[in-house]
Amino acid sequence: MKRKRVIVTGTSSGFGMLFANELARAGFEVISTMRNLEKAEPLLKLAAEYQVADLIHPKELDVTSAESIRRFKDSLSTFERIDVLVNNAGFAAGGFCEELSIEDYRLQFETNVFGLIEVTQAVLPYMRKKQSGRIINISSISGRFGFPGLSPYAASKHALEGFSESLRLELKPYGIDVILVEPGSYKTNIWSTLDDMPLDHGSPYHSYLEAIMENIERDKDSHGNPLEVAELVSRLASQKKIPKLRYPIGKGVKMNLFLKTILPWKTLERIILTKLLK
Repeated sequence: MKRKRVIVTGTSSGFGMLFANELARAGFEVISTMRNLEKAEPLLKLAAEYQVADLIHPKELDVTSAESIRRFKDSLSTFERIDVLVNNAGFAAGGFCEELSIEDYRLQFETNVFGLIEVTQAVLPYMRKKQSGRIINISSISGRFGFPGLSPYAASKHALEGFSESLRLELKPYGIDVILVEPGSYKTNIWSTLDDMPLDHGSPYHSYLEAIMENIERDKDSHGNPLEVAELVSRLASQKKIPKLRYPIGKGVKMNLFLKTILPWKTLERIILTKLLK
């Protein structure tokens, strides 16, 4: 029996590297994509430790490059089937709206939204032909709950949520499932963008941004183990029963979503701002 094949984007570090290895451990053949193949060493080192290196095949893919996506799409013609796509490639841009350029927002969307859509479009004909498949989009709690200083990221993840809802309804008649995984705060390098953000003392937002950064730093010890999310993705890729649309995961995530459902926004914003600015 042939192994099932999964494509995972953004696998040079963080969640993506763990996703690729957990899926290989579950028996999948993993097409493991990244922008720069020279950064594949950590992925392959972990695969060797797990004894699954023969199941992981690194492939170059920059989701923001039309030429890279075209080459990737052409390379798919060698595959008879693609069973699962895990759209993970992304990053978090931070800053206050007034001080960000529109290019900052465009770059965020090019990676987190438009690149994801193009990769999905490349894979869909293979799944539709087989009348089966599973697309797992890695969203975030930020796709359901905005946060100050993260408007580019939150906007991109909200867009991903809407796209995934529509896509699930489009593809359900063709036997293809679309799933959203919505992690909260985990110990991955996605926060490095914020850590490296300069605190301009001349900015009118300086004290506010400083408070946000202090809050993130204070909460770091409570950030979850990203392996939890990788294990969830592996289960969702493998299970036979039809999955739900949304899978929030992480400390406090479900409670925050519940509170957003039942509390007036005025109450929520008072709670958030009190926590940040105390």
